[in-house]
Amino acid sequence: MSTSARLLAGLGLIVGVVALVVQFVISMQAYTAAGRDVPGALGTFFTYYTILTNIVLVLIYLAEFVGWRWLDLFRSLDVRGMMVAVMILVASFVHFFLRGLGLSGWFLACDYALHYATPLIYFLWWLVGVRHGPLLLRRIPLMLAPTVVYFLVVLARGAWVGEYPYPVLNVVSLGYPHVLLNALLLAVGLAALMMIVVAIDEVLGRLRRPGSEENMPRG
Repeated sequence: MSTSARLLAGLGLIVGVVALVVQFVISMQAYTAAGRDVPGALGTFFTYYTILTNIVLVLIYLAEFVGWRWLDLFRSLDVRGMMVAVMILVASFVHFFLRGLGLSGWFLACDYALHYATPLIYFLWWLVGVRHGPLLLRRIPLMLAPTVVYFLVVLARGAWVGEYPYPVLNVVSLGYPHVLLNALLLAVGLAALMMIVVAIDEVLGRLRRPGSEENMPRG
């Protein structure tokens, strides 16, 4: 790993861990103050896509610094490419649909850290710190699978407790047809982002292959 990639990975790890820990502490305080028990508060906290995806980023960075075998999944180039598209979706969704929620203080700081800072740092790290070229379009359905499973789990939990992490997935207020359409549109949007990521990966892979300079036009 190059020096710049190592610095970005270290920065991403620190920002991600600090933001997640602070978000966990203030969220648990808010949930318990509102009358939730600890299991219910934990269940709510870990249903947020932002939280789960940022945990994955932390594990990807950690896998760069330690050789633990259980982190092998997070060294997968497919997983790392998938997370570029996922984090773009996270940042875009929050920016266009969830802004103006009246957050302040540490909640606002964590909001910006987890929705803007960590996606940007990860994208920059992915550009310079990952081997490029092996991502394939035919693997996109597999790369989509974790998000599809997330939707199913959120809907199943919501049917049980009557609570949903995001307004677009709230069956109580929107009904199942509308929510399923929203989930489909989000999945299609994520698939499109993954296609773009695969294309970028292919271009970067070609540029970095031995002898690629010989194929570049010269002025």
